[in-house]
Amino acid sequence: MKTIVIDAGHGGFRSGAAGSYSLEKNVTLQVALKLGKKLEETFPHIKIVQTRKTDVDVDWYRRAEIANDLKADLFISIHCNSMPDDRVLVGKDKKGKPIYKYVKNKTTKGTETFVGAYRRINEMDAGIRENEEILKDKDYKKKGAYDPTDPEELIMLSLYKSLYRTKSLDLAQKIQKNYTEVNKRGNRGVKEQGLLILQRAAMPSVLTEIGFISNPDEEDYINSASGQEEIVNAIVDAIKQYKKEVEN
Repeated sequence: MKTIVIDAGHGGFRSGAAGSYSLEKNVTLQVALKLGKKLEETFPHIKIVQTRKTDVDVDWYRRAEIANDLKADLFISIHCNSMPDDRVLVGKDKKGKPIYKYVKNKTTKGTETFVGAYRRINEMDAGIRENEEILKDKDYKKKGAYDPTDPEELIMLSLYKSLYRTKSLDLAQKIQKNYTEVNKRGNRGVKEQGLLILQRAAMPSVLTEIGFISNPDEEDYINSASGQEEIVNAIVDAIKQYKKEVEN
């Protein structure tokens, strides 16, 4: 293992999810920078590259492109989760029609880690917030969306299915295990989704949701020095375990 690329989700005008007092783009950058420093200390022989080190927007396709150009061995994207507001029935109007109000969902919590799935972006995948921001870009298809009719894409798909998928799932499972068994965090599992940013990465890659910024307790946790240290240690330990397996 020679190179690891760390991607702090969002940035610049793409702020990501918002909590009661913090923004996803800032939390992910803090964690990504701390993760990079810890990895450099743990693996001094491995090159650690950040897709961004400041509050700037890096286009979604460029993030994976950085890793591809470097022929990186791992791509790890850091994100914060959030929940949309709940629609609550509060009564009916004079004509008997239901009246709803929207209440913030502050209870959903836990961690989850995604692995890319090479397929067309279907309705389920497009509903994931990480894709929604990309799909707002009218030119996203020109910037590298997966085209199953492209021979080069078919080669990448074949490689992914035979090698990257298994290793990505292995790393994701190790990250989740450390989050939940060591740090006692809620476990929402490892999931395969057609996330555009992961579809372009030609190496084992994961997108890890470190907590729900919409949950007050988790927002405090992911913003705290102790919480960020636990998150970083969980990912570093997972890479240690992963590295030991793949190099033996």
